[in-house]
Amino acid sequence: MTATLDSSAVAQYLADHPHFFEEHASLLGDVRLSSPLTGRAVSLQERQMEVMRERYKALELRLAELNRNAQENQAIANRFHAWNQSLLRERDVAAMPRAVTEGLKTAFNVPAATLRLFGVAPAHAQEWFAAGVSDDARLFANGLLTPYCGSNNDFEAVRWLEDAGSIKSAVIVALRQPGAGGAAFGLLIMGSPDPERFTSLMATDFLVHIGETASVALAPLLA
Repeated sequence: MTATLDSSAVAQYLADHPHFFEEHASLLGDVRLSSPLTGRAVSLQERQMEVMRERYKALELRLAELNRNAQENQAIANRFHAWNQSLLRERDVAAMPRAVTEGLKTAFNVPAATLRLFGVAPAHAQEWFAAGVSDDARLFANGLLTPYCGSNNDFEAVRWLEDAGSIKSAVIVALRQPGAGGAAFGLLIMGSPDPERFTSLMATDFLVHIGETASVALAPLLA
């Protein structure tokens, strides 16, 4: 009595005998498979071509996605470079906070941006960027180890923006002086009335770079 082979055994046999279809080439045209694309029966060769076309199409879509991501990253890098140049052109230390925020609005087309610094030098204590903030805001800044990017959950920092009531999404970045133990000396805020402009799904790599660059540019204002 001949034992009945299950599909797994057949598949394993074919895998172990790669020359099977060379020895039985006629089967390539005789075996008929159901095509999920057309619903009709096709030969093994036709089905193989369908599989290859599906894989090729998937690779094309993946390549297009990678190309689009590369273009988007290049565009962001160009904007970041333009913002850096605007900071390098600013010679007045007291004007640097305005250069940081206005530069972000211009380079990245951000509707609203502002910042607050803690512990500035006495010569700058009356400037807009040194306006008083609550202890909670300082604690929030120290605990913000990565940039916040998402919905405006009525953050105190977002209320520092002009027309804060219209802001639906926001970015909040802690400013930290390099080599000073990581304590925050301020907050940088960007906002938009578009709830989808800044979301929790966005990558924050460039926001980290923005925070680090702004921190270095603003550190000379500290006491």
